[in-house]
Amino acid sequence: MATLQNVFQIVLLFFVLVTIHEWGHFYFAQRAGILVREFAIGFGPKLISFKRKETRYTLRLLPIGGFVRMAGEDPEIVQINPGQRIAVKLSGSQVTHIYVSDLEHRTGAVEGVVEEIDLERKLFVRLDVDGAVERYAIHPQAMLVNKETETQIAPWDRQFGSKTVGQRALSIFAGPLMNFILAFVLFVSVVFMIGVPTGRVMIQDAVAGSAAEKAGLQSGDIVISVNGEDLGSNRDRIRELVQNSANKPMDWVIERGGVQVTKQVTPVLDKDGVFRVGVTNTLETRPTRFVEGIVEGGKNLISASTLILDGFGKLATLQVKMDDLGGPVRIVEFTSEQASAGIPQYVSWTAIMSLYLGLFNLLPIPALDGSRLVFLGLEALRGKPIDPSRESMVHFVGFAMLMLLMIAVTYNDILRLING
Repeated sequence: MATLQNVFQIVLLFFVLVTIHEWGHFYFAQRAGILVREFAIGFGPKLISFKRKETRYTLRLLPIGGFVRMAGEDPEIVQINPGQRIAVKLSGSQVTHIYVSDLEHRTGAVEGVVEEIDLERKLFVRLDVDGAVERYAIHPQAMLVNKETETQIAPWDRQFGSKTVGQRALSIFAGPLMNFILAFVLFVSVVFMIGVPTGRVMIQDAVAGSAAEKAGLQSGDIVISVNGEDLGSNRDRIRELVQNSANKPMDWVIERGGVQVTKQVTPVLDKDGVFRVGVTNTLETRPTRFVEGIVEGGKNLISASTLILDGFGKLATLQVKMDDLGGPVRIVEFTSEQASAGIPQYVSWTAIMSLYLGLFNLLPIPALDGSRLVFLGLEALRGKPIDPSRESMVHFVGFAMLMLLMIAVTYNDILRLING
């Protein structure tokens, strides 16, 4: 059962990974001049919501991802047509609010029938106000108000589709990119936390009352040799030598404070019927130099990427079974185990998960960032965009399929837990 600290670490992991991913989309979209309507963590009903400048920030109920909603990506404002009666609020000579409902309650507003309106390019409205036609300029950040809901209009130059292929591609790729950067930083951090192995075995702990403690072995001792055999960094060899020396004294040459001494240790039979001396060992480490940390962190990033991509390859070629897949339940379960194993292990697992999220999102699967990049690549080759309605349908179908897969994998995880 996860402790309260484990629960916090699990929530923190998912929150950080999703937030850094969506922040990448958000930051580069804003740099391109795109109006970002919402920055959301999670899906479903809103739990927390507040607006800052042009963007609404929300925390939603279902912690299965997040999204950045950019202007022009989906139907987002009420359509206003000629002949429709509306009211407008003016500041100076410009319209700052456009009301499409409850007109009788809009005090201080000019009410009339729309003759012509353009909210994207020319930004104006012509109203028939009691028989007199008036033309009003619309402010680029004017609010469209329907009942109590306010939505900022998005002129064409603030919409996602108005930007160059390069700007749109960067806004999409930036999400996975942030995950890669976070993974690299965390891998480097782990190297600095645990240090660089020196190639020698060190006693991590000597169990109280054990043969090792009685022989004088202590935590921090460096094991040079056992029974005349140099160990180097071979930790597993100690276990083999102990089993081969049942009830026989063993000569351990250890280094303590720079001085080598010999200790005699006799393995004893424990309650499990295994001969032990009562020590846990690890590899000796030294403080990491800056360049070493960067290089080793990079190596770990490449190694983990290779394993993840190999897993994707096996999945694509159907070389895995349902039981080999892990959904949210299994991820939470394993994250709890890693959190209990200590900070370095937890940080390392967070780095792997960040890397996995970035690589997974770049797969050319509909609804993922990789698929959107494919559509942008096709647009660059064709010289014109794909029909937005067709692209939206592809992403919708892909998202539905991903949700079905997640439900199936989660169901399998729950059955595994029930069946032990």
